[in-house]
Amino acid sequence: MADNQKFQIFRASEAPNLEKTEAQSMSPLSDVERGGFARMIEAGAIDGSEVLLLASIPGFSLVHLWFKKDFPLPLHSHDVDCLYYVIAGSLKLGTELLGPRDSFFVPADAPYTYRAGPEGVEVLEIRQTDHWNFKIHAKSPTYYEKAVETISANREGWRQAKKPALNS
Repeated sequence: MADNQKFQIFRASEAPNLEKTEAQSMSPLSDVERGGFARMIEAGAIDGSEVLLLASIPGFSLVHLWFKKDFPLPLHSHDVDCLYYVIAGSLKLGTELLGPRDSFFVPADAPYTYRAGPEGVEVLEIRQTDHWNFKIHAKSPTYYEKAVETISANREGWRQAKKPALNS
């Protein structure tokens, strides 16, 4: 019996940070993207999110994202379909405001972004694969300048932030 055909339990307390796994690869960055990302990290972007790989078996993955208030998620795409489920908090996707128990689907290679609401947002990402690619579509130096401003304005608050309350 293959590993993905047996009963398994995955504990959140044991979930690794996504960056410490090989589940997600990243497309090559342009000089603008590489420099912009470096400035975002230097400004404190790490304090604005938590991304955990909750479960990964052949043909399936589950990722938990916590983006804190106003986290500047760059326009990006993945090479596989992804279904998102909002656990707590809120997010703005285009003109739509989504909250607890709302979902959205992003097809493979469709560029998208969203903005965490005033209390932040917790989201589950559900994929029918255990490996995917992350491709940045934020090409403008202006985007990265604004992102660094947002990070700088929110970093201290992010350090103290608590996860949004779960609604009943």
